Amino acid sequence: MALSPQFGSVIPSSTQQLLPTNYLQFNTGAGADFAQQYLPEIYEQEVERYGNRTLSGFLKMVGAEMPMTSDQVIWSEQNRLHISYLACTTGAVVGTTQVINLSPGIATAINVISINDTVVILDPISGLEAKAIVTASTTGAGGSITVQSLSGAGATLTAQGFAAAGLKVFVYGSDYAKGSNIATNAANAVGAQVAGTRVSIDPVLTQFANSPIIIRNQYTVNGSDMAQIGWVEVATEDGTSGYLWYLKAESETRLRFEDYLEMAMIEGELNASALNPNTQRGTQGLFAAIQARGNVEVGFTAANGLGEFDAILKNLDTQGAIEENMLFLQRQTSLDFDDMLASISYGANGGTAYGLFENSEEMALNLGFSGFRRGSYDFYKTDWKYLNDASTRGGIVGVNSIEGVLVPAGTSTVYDQILGTNIRRPFLHVRYRASQGDDRRMKSWLTGSAGGAFTSTLDAMEVNFLSERCLVTQAANNFVLFRGL
Repeated sequence: MALSPQFGSVIPSSTQQLLPTNYLQFNTGAGADFAQQYLPEIYEQEVERYGNRTLSGFLKMVGAEMPMTSDQVIWSEQNRLHISYLACTTGAVVGTTQVINLSPGIATAINVISINDTVVILDPISGLEAKAIVTASTTGAGGSITVQSLSGAGATLTAQGFAAAGLKVFVYGSDYAKGSNIATNAANAVGAQVAGTRVSIDPVLTQFANSPIIIRNQYTVNGSDMAQIGWVEVATEDGTSGYLWYLKAESETRLRFEDYLEMAMIEGELNASALNPNTQRGTQGLFAAIQARGNVEVGFTAANGLGEFDAILKNLDTQGAIEENMLFLQRQTSLDFDDMLASISYGANGGTAYGLFENSEEMALNLGFSGFRRGSYDFYKTDWKYLNDASTRGGIVGVNSIEGVLVPAGTSTVYDQILGTNIRRPFLHVRYRASQGDDRRMKSWLTGSAGGAFTSTLDAMEVNFLSERCLVTQAANNFVLFRGL
């Protein structure tokens, strides 16, 4: 027996057929206005509209990570081997000799020049040059020497037209009479040097230090939200893919924290304010270290051509002259280098270079580097995403903006006071706190009472992240920071 009347005058069909008896009409009023017909098509995949959003990787390319156990890392760097003084001034003329005051007003300028040393005296203003022998020396801070010109009797510096200030003096040897005998200047006493003695020079190491900072972050999801699962298919920057629900946000928190580990090492500043200077001392990051102890190039542009870049090379010659260097640049500066390199051909001017990558162009390109050679230096250039990303320093080009950094490749030699010997370390490396009982390089743990954690009465799951680390920037005089005009 058939039902009468039929439900809604609509008879469902057992197959997907368009029939007058199974047609649903949704324009007859609110009673038949089913919301289901208006449900949108939902893409369960996320759209990666910003591409790879992570910024870390810079320190992985140029440095290393090493454990430490103290609140401070201290290292010593060698000073220059030879003896020279800048900003010297001329003094009194005594017969055919003349006094030279060595870097007056600079407390660190200790006179270690001995009688009978031969010196070169340069006047960068007039271009004059003289060679002389030291006839008397007043040792100690702010000392002076008396010199006799080797160009002839009476040819004092003043008589030759040397400027009264701004002179450079350096020792190139000594000249003793036959059968002479020398002894060590008594206790290297401050004052007039005793004739027939020499000043014994003890090497002085320059000491630097940095302190680790504690970096923390946390992601929290309450127990109720954990019970309401919404699936999303994702592909994350750390290489994982698949379906996630509430832990999708935890994954992004972890990625963000890993970026912070590197960003803090790059941007870190020592705490000079009154806000907890003892417990929150801050740390010296890469940018701060280069500005304090390195070289700063302001306003590099392709319009200036090779001349401006060659000036950087000449400055590197006065420093450690590290043969292989890496350039990490923001977009405009990278394009400026490309324009500059367009004028370089193979041969005397340089050309491509891939020595750091075992002469493999493919290896260099896979790592995002392009190589070129100029003079006796090899450079490997790559874009630095940190300087291009809009959420960090990207898009800010102009007065005092950071537009790139030159980092020497390889290792440097430093004196380890604990080991009592010279050791080799990468110019840039991260030190993190660790011991046999606790490793604070990158810690993560769960707290709360949800998601498998049973540590408290909190109705939530807390994902905690912690690291304690600092950056060691050795031989910062070999680094170059590019800044905008």
